[in-house]
Amino acid sequence: MADLKEFAEQLVNLTVKEVNELADILKDEYGIEPAAAAAVVQAGPGGGGDAAEEKSEFDVILKAPGGAKLAVVKLVKELTGLGLKDAKGLVDGAPSAIKEGVAKDEAEALKAQLEEAGAEVELK
Repeated sequence: MADLKEFAEQLVNLTVKEVNELADILKDEYGIEPAAAAAVVQAGPGGGGDAAEEKSEFDVILKAPGGAKLAVVKLVKELTGLGLKDAKGLVDGAPSAIKEGVAKDEAEALKAQLEEAGAEVELK
């Protein structure tokens, strides 16, 4: 168990150059594609994971209102505090930002509510 923990620490502390070298070794000697190796390394808290840790604010983007446009307009009005006309304009103008610079938890909650109402939503 201690060996695995030590190995994991070594992996997450690799530099970009070392990650590229590891990807080449995995591809050449074991037939594992570099994209898969990069995904494994990025999942860790170090190396490529730093970019994910830095991302603390998200934008909730309405891509399309879906079939229940009226329900989405009402929900956007409620979530943003906009008037009905402004909320409708926001929904009609999709893709558009519903909220910008919100915490991850809040962004995911907004996304879930909008998707439940039938909208197509993405987080950036």
